[in-house]
Amino acid sequence: MELILKEDIQNLGFKDDIVKVKNGFGRNFLIPKGKAVLATVSAKKVLAENLKQRAFKEKKVVDDATALGKKLSKVEMKIASKVGSGNKLFGSVSALDVASAFKAEGHEIDKSAISIAGKSIKRLGTYQAEIRLHREVLIQFPFEVIPEKI
Repeated sequence: MELILKEDIQNLGFKDDIVKVKNGFGRNFLIPKGKAVLATVSAKKVLAENLKQRAFKEKKVVDDATALGKKLSKVEMKIASKVGSGNKLFGSVSALDVASAFKAEGHEIDKSAISIAGKSIKRLGTYQAEIRLHREVLIQFPFEVIPEKI
């Protein structure tokens, strides 16, 4: 079944993408929730016209996201966490912690745009996070998990 996405859906596609999904997923979830519409011939024509009109505006958004990515790459981030024996953390560091650390630095980044390999970190050390600022702009962001000072 071919559908046109109305919003970004993680692990499937971005808004206005034409995707192929299984019939049950489309009929029972995406279409009733308003997340997608059937990709009929007329819907594809309307989508093509909308994409053509939006292409010019999109260039500025991509340029802004690229500039933000360059600015973020200059930020040195250290996330403090409580530590037990053997450099193991009490709890874990996740995308939410990285997003709140960015907020403390003055940058508003949505936690769903941040992905960490393994979803959470349970030891001290240096790690990489992928931050998707736009569908075309993906940056690798290094950060360090350090022990919290008591």
